[in-house]
Amino acid sequence: MNALGAAGWSVDEIDLYREGFNPLLVERGEADVRHHQDRLREADLLVVQFPLWWYSVPAILKGWIDRVFESGFAFDVPDPETGKPLKYGKGGLVGKRALTVVTAGDRAATLGPRGISGDIEDVLWPLLHGTFWYTGMDPLRPHLITDADTMNPQVMARIEADLSVRLEGVMTEPRIDYRPMAEEHYDHTIRLHDSVAPGQDGLSAHREG
Repeated sequence: MNALGAAGWSVDEIDLYREGFNPLLVERGEADVRHHQDRLREADLLVVQFPLWWYSVPAILKGWIDRVFESGFAFDVPDPETGKPLKYGKGGLVGKRALTVVTAGDRAATLGPRGISGDIEDVLWPLLHGTFWYTGMDPLRPHLITDADTMNPQVMARIEADLSVRLEGVMTEPRIDYRPMAEEHYDHTIRLHDSVAPGQDGLSAHREG
């Protein structure tokens, strides 16, 4: 927060617990949902900080996404030329960037490329690709903070400094190179063409790098 403010950002902090946000799905048109959508609409950058619970987000954050990222706002936004829904690189939130700041009690190697839990980017695939990229946002590599339950003040100071440096360049760093849903990548069933990433399967095939 301080780093963003010092860099000249106008910061709108959302503390879901403090605000008493209701994560349960209710009728559309609720005033709290409209309020959060207005706040998100004004944002250039969404920074989402959460602890990794069972390899996913806490329930209140999942409920916020379920309620705020609703049809007609974040997705199911029609292409003005074809009328088809815009998705995967396009959508209601196109032009915004998304950075996840994730705390985990495990060691860094465990959530790395050869760790038993899988690389953090793959662990958060449903959020990064299935939510942010799906709605048109530019997802960034997660900022992972490990050993979160054994920190001392010196470690915390270093972590804060590292995050401040990351935030200074957050609008210029490259996004995760997910493939857009375009004819040169996918066929009419939204399956990769055989000529795209031949011999490669799994999540990595959907990245261009």
